[in-house]
Amino acid sequence: MGAGQAGYPGYVFEWQSRLAHNLYVSMVMTSQNFKVIATGLEFPEGPIAMKDGSILLVEIKRGTLTRVLPTGEQEIVAELGGGPNGIAIGPGGQCYVCNNGGFDWHTDTAGNRPTLQPASYSGGRIEVVDLDTGSVEVLYTEVDGVSLSGPNDIVFDAQGGFYFSDLGKVRRHDQDRGRVLYAKADGSFIKTLAAPVEMPNGVGLSPDESILYVAETPTARLWAFDLIEPGRAQKQPWPSPHGGRFILGSSGYQRFDSLAVEENGQVCVATLVNGGISIVSPEVGSVEHISFPDPYTTNICFGGDGLRTAYITLSQSGQLIEVPWPRAGLALNYLNK
Repeated sequence: MGAGQAGYPGYVFEWQSRLAHNLYVSMVMTSQNFKVIATGLEFPEGPIAMKDGSILLVEIKRGTLTRVLPTGEQEIVAELGGGPNGIAIGPGGQCYVCNNGGFDWHTDTAGNRPTLQPASYSGGRIEVVDLDTGSVEVLYTEVDGVSLSGPNDIVFDAQGGFYFSDLGKVRRHDQDRGRVLYAKADGSFIKTLAAPVEMPNGVGLSPDESILYVAETPTARLWAFDLIEPGRAQKQPWPSPHGGRFILGSSGYQRFDSLAVEENGQVCVATLVNGGISIVSPEVGSVEHISFPDPYTTNICFGGDGLRTAYITLSQSGQLIEVPWPRAGLALNYLNK
């Protein structure tokens, strides 16, 4: 396959092959057409492309909600502490934050990467930030009397509720069981949608909001939960471990992180180890993988004209990049929909 094929200017196509058991790799590409917007970020995650052209994101190691201006300048919006992770704009324009409570860190010449639950672990929580004042409110810390341990990613539905993943925390000799939850934005209601889930990470809704997609980190599996109503799914029978519908699994060693959905319903999953974005077509189980130069390619969002620009966090190296995308991203509730 040659460089710069139709629809993918600025990409080098490497190979094509078919694999069995719901894993079909149709294209592997390396992007040669990205722009570095910001550097020196302390493990950036959760980007949101705001209407004013800035990018809102978290710096997990630094414990902040940070705004990156189009010039690359950085402003601290709020000091959150712990480990702020996925974020989303909710009703009223406030920023909802999944805070995982913090990590220990390994730092070397390649940059930073998270490791175990730290001695300073401050507990999992959902926080709400007023973007005008920087004030922070803790909205949820538990569900049914069980503490949240490592909230990770979040997406709002059109009814004003949000789905989020609780990945859990890893310690030297044990780890938490993960779960997927649904909650109301006003702090009045929270419930578990699915459990146990193997370190659930990225979450996203299909264009018609009938399906919730969930990516598991260590297994690099993508699951679908068919929604009956907000916060309630039609569960699949055993052997599904949690009622999800299996979409796709991984070949070789890689890990899934956060995700975003394209306007056409394809799911873009940030992929660790094999650093890049894996673009999944849920109906057929096909994958296009676009490689980027960081094994901790952790998240993606869409912005710009027609939502055809991807903003991607290269977290180990502390960079935010901008990439022309071949298709439009899905507009998000309370942000650009």
